[in-house]
Amino acid sequence: MSTIVTNFKRTVTLLSVLIAANGMSQQKRSFHIDGIVRDATGAPVAGAEVTLSNPPYRARQTTDRDGRFHFDSVPMETGTLTVKSADYTPIEQPWNALAQGSRPVEITLAPRGPTEHMTITATRTEQRVSDTAASVAVLSNDDLKSSGGITLDDVLGQVPGFMLYRRNGSLTANPTSLGVSLRGVGTSGASRALVISDGIPLGDPFGGWVYWDRIPPTSIDSVEVVEGGVSDLYGGDALGGVINVIPRRPLDSSLTFQTFYGNEETPEASLTTSLRRGPWMGIASMEGFDTNGYVSVLPPLEGSIDTPVASEHGTAQIKIERLFGDQARAFASGSIFEDSRKNGTPLQNNDTRLRQIAVGANWQSPAAGAVTFRAYGGPEDYDQSFSSIATNQDSETLTDIQRVPSMQAGLGAQWTRNVDDYQTLAAGFDGQEVRGASNELMYSAGSVSTAVGAGGRQRIWGIYGEDIVRIGTRVLITGGVRVDDWQNYDALTVTRPLSTAGPLQVTNYTPRSEQALSPRLSALFRARNNFILRASIYRAFRPPTLNELYRNFRQGNTLTLANSGLTAEQLTGAEAGASYSAWEDRLSLRGTFFWSDVSDPIANVTLSTTPSLTTQQRQNLGETRSRGLELEAEGRVTNDLTFTGGLQYVAATVTSFPANPQLVGLLVPEVPRHDVTLQARYTRPHRITASMEARYVGATFDNSPNTLLLNHYFMLDAQASRPLGRGMEIFVAGENLLDERYDVARTPFLTNGPPILFRAGFRLILR
Repeated sequence: MSTIVTNFKRTVTLLSVLIAANGMSQQKRSFHIDGIVRDATGAPVAGAEVTLSNPPYRARQTTDRDGRFHFDSVPMETGTLTVKSADYTPIEQPWNALAQGSRPVEITLAPRGPTEHMTITATRTEQRVSDTAASVAVLSNDDLKSSGGITLDDVLGQVPGFMLYRRNGSLTANPTSLGVSLRGVGTSGASRALVISDGIPLGDPFGGWVYWDRIPPTSIDSVEVVEGGVSDLYGGDALGGVINVIPRRPLDSSLTFQTFYGNEETPEASLTTSLRRGPWMGIASMEGFDTNGYVSVLPPLEGSIDTPVASEHGTAQIKIERLFGDQARAFASGSIFEDSRKNGTPLQNNDTRLRQIAVGANWQSPAAGAVTFRAYGGPEDYDQSFSSIATNQDSETLTDIQRVPSMQAGLGAQWTRNVDDYQTLAAGFDGQEVRGASNELMYSAGSVSTAVGAGGRQRIWGIYGEDIVRIGTRVLITGGVRVDDWQNYDALTVTRPLSTAGPLQVTNYTPRSEQALSPRLSALFRARNNFILRASIYRAFRPPTLNELYRNFRQGNTLTLANSGLTAEQLTGAEAGASYSAWEDRLSLRGTFFWSDVSDPIANVTLSTTPSLTTQQRQNLGETRSRGLELEAEGRVTNDLTFTGGLQYVAATVTSFPANPQLVGLLVPEVPRHDVTLQARYTRPHRITASMEARYVGATFDNSPNTLLLNHYFMLDAQASRPLGRGMEIFVAGENLLDERYDVARTPFLTNGPPILFRAGFRLILR
């Protein structure tokens, strides 16, 4: 018995020792985890929430400014790391101490799907896209960087229905043809969509066209596109929609640099850098670009005077910000933009010089809401020369030299407040004044014959209000209304003969004023969490620009005359659609039917045609109607591979034109019936990112009688990039890879788009 007891005691003692030793061993085997969170480009993601769990154990950290995190004394060998950040899709990743060893954990986040994007453009207050009744497309920073397109307007070609007046983009086109058309409302050069950045318009103050290369690409964070009339919030320039170029807002010192070189002797360099010292932040952005371009007239039509269409530009912006905690910021900025273009013959050139200063402030509090203020202004000079070209393209004669000086000043303010969880109110005002003139020297038989000066002033003011009401968790109603008043005054034309002793002729135009009421009502019904119905009705308007009222211009052998009697365009529109998502947002579908009637649209109407000259004039064209369907889809096959695509079918026709009934039933010029886009992107972090974009654009006509046909075309672009290390990557890209020399314009002479454009470059992102 004593032997049994003794052996039992020895066994217990031995077990106790083993258990204690095991416990000591377990205590000693705690682990440390070091890691870094990056985005798809390799740039660190600050402020991401990292959770390590293995129930019942759970610990949480937040990444620092370098994207790093650290867990100390982890009492287990395995677990799950979950990472969340506002702009990225949450990710879960297993962790195993033995497999990981001492190497840091590397986690790469992918951008959120389209239903998760936050947008501020459609309602002027931050909302998720899936909670917005308007039709919104968002191009993220990754979309912009991975595009094969060189310029911003080329990249926006991913949005179905985005069209410029001419089919060639800002790489080589005349600036006066760079106005935007959305949903088939058309354009005659002046944009029918408002383009803004940080609340400040980017359109030309005199002519309404858009300088797409004015914003350095390294300073752009994302772009939001709202289609359909949004005059209830943005006034007359938003007849067909709004394009909001959202700038980067660095929180600390940073540097982003990009450079490339392409065929047609095309170099580019862009830099954005920020420096923070306490509450002060300085931001500088700049870009330089040059291309020798290409000959836009193809054999056998090419003549001896045909030279490449080419462009070069430089832009610089400096901003000083003062931060007041998380509640307020104030800034002052200045920008310079210079652009020079060769338009295809030795005598046809144009230059732009633009200066602008801006000040602004943002302030918010839980009790009072949020207030924003912007004020801006500056001068611009635009110079252009025109010529008459022989039908055999072997000679040209100077016909006109223009200088267009203009000055603009504008300001705006807005107040927004969440009344409770179910209502948001917004109200504001904005105004702009522009003065400008077109000063011309007219030539006859190679000698100066006449001096003509024409111009005036335009003042526009508007006030608006908006109410967003949530009824339960399923219904959202948005109502808004805006009242605008605009005046044209101090307008005249002065004509002085120079080749003869004729008298000075002065024509004074009677001051004019008009008003517009722009209401909008939208409803969104969330039938289920993944199925949403939307509907909107609205009115919008666009007043004529000083350019349309007073400036003649000539492109090739087409002369376009001004019209001082133009009135504002008025749009009445409606749309209805649905969106559906499945498989945790891996598949997203969206469809929209739309209908727009435009009264008194301003269009270039052909007056006469001869073998050497086509003369047209800007006129209010009675009424046009655009009806159509938009379909969009996004599929995330894996975390590495995504597809997006879109289709727009639009029938844009003239429904009324008393001055020329023969135009009724014809198609609106420059508006194709079909526009189809497809994008695919493969991202393997730290290895390669590859993307492809395809676009099919249907046939259209280049004149109001529908006699000058522009054929359909297909474009294929691609880009591939590879990281080299922290924040560095190299890339190659190609535009128009199939080398399709598509039709650009018939004036009535046919010009064509560019050939294949290749480039190779380098990016550096330090944050």
